[in-house]
Amino acid sequence: MTETGEVEGRAGPPLWWARRRDAVWDVALGGVSAVECAWEGVPFAAEAGLPTTVGVLFGFVVGATLVLRRRWPIAVVLVGIAVSPAAMGFLLAVVGMYTLASSEVPRRITATLASMSLAATFVVMYMRTRGDVEADPTLVVVLSVFVAVALTVPPVLFGLYIGARRRLMESLQERADSLERELSLLADRAEERAEWARTEERTRIAREMHDVVAHRVSLMVVHAAALEAVAVKDPARAAKNAALVGDMGRQALTELREMLGVLRAPPKPAPAPVPAPAPDLVPVAAVAAGALAGAVCGAEDGPSLGELEALVGQSRAAGMAVEMLVHGEWAAYAADVEQTAFRVVQEALTNCHKHAPGARVVVRLAHRAGEVAMQVENGPCDGKAPEPGLPSGGNGLVGMRERVLGLGGVFVSGPTDAGGFKVSAVLPTA
Repeated sequence: MTETGEVEGRAGPPLWWARRRDAVWDVALGGVSAVECAWEGVPFAAEAGLPTTVGVLFGFVVGATLVLRRRWPIAVVLVGIAVSPAAMGFLLAVVGMYTLASSEVPRRITATLASMSLAATFVVMYMRTRGDVEADPTLVVVLSVFVAVALTVPPVLFGLYIGARRRLMESLQERADSLERELSLLADRAEERAEWARTEERTRIAREMHDVVAHRVSLMVVHAAALEAVAVKDPARAAKNAALVGDMGRQALTELREMLGVLRAPPKPAPAPVPAPAPDLVPVAAVAAGALAGAVCGAEDGPSLGELEALVGQSRAAGMAVEMLVHGEWAAYAADVEQTAFRVVQEALTNCHKHAPGARVVVRLAHRAGEVAMQVENGPCDGKAPEPGLPSGGNGLVGMRERVLGLGGVFVSGPTDAGGFKVSAVLPTA
């Protein structure tokens, strides 16, 4: 429907009617009522000593007021009460009372007008039957009461029922519309959360792939550079470096294959549903995100702190001067804590290979009460080692920070006063 009241190119209902059918129905009722009152106006004119034309015209106008019943129901009922002494307007009175009772008029007004109509009908009926019927006065009173009640009470009760039913249907329609809007909002929120979960998982996958591939490939490039430098002068060392390059490549392929295998694996059967206090679509995306994150973080629970020695040994084998210092008593932590700590040290060593060739590197690991801290610090480059020429995407520090902050830890990185660089992280173990 447009603002001008047109539906599909057709004009809307006229005046105060909500539908064209209501207008047609009210005009038809008004016409019937006008004819009835005009017919009853003939005896009224004779009794009042008026010309018949005046009585007919008066009755026609009175009956035609029924057309206004939806717009001014109180006025229609008052007109019916006013002409009741003239013994006209039967349809006007009945339909007017029904319309008044079914409308939004306050109940006290409806009760007042219904009482007035009942009293008026009783008085008119009593006065007319008393002179025309030679009967017991009690019978006249009973007959008058019966007619007054029959013309007033049923229309009022039926109107009250129709009005209550209409309001109930409107309330149900409003609730249905509200529920539809809420479901639409929930669907939009679910789609937003699903998109957020997909974005988070893409970020996790990219971060994990970066950490795995960057470290292994960096070591391969370093060993390949050393192999190129000593291939002619020292064949034994060249063969050793070639073997290390092969080992690094195989390890990188193995880790990538494990990750891709987890991503290709069919989803596990969902556990038994747990009753929830309210229907909320948000946890679905969160659970999916957590499940996929756990899978992507590495098959077989991923790396742990126990593999740091081997990680440092690989960097030593690549020619880096690395010292590892461990403080505190070693303890087993949650898998995500150990994996994050390992990846931080791994990425920091990769950055040392890229940006600080020939520099001395110190890896510190501290086990404290309720937390584990790690630090990788390199000194300035010695200027003797060749630049490996490794490209940098600028995502290493960003990925480390995201991992640490995701577990509620603290991450700090920056240059040192001695001309080197330092990466520090603290992870809560609870």
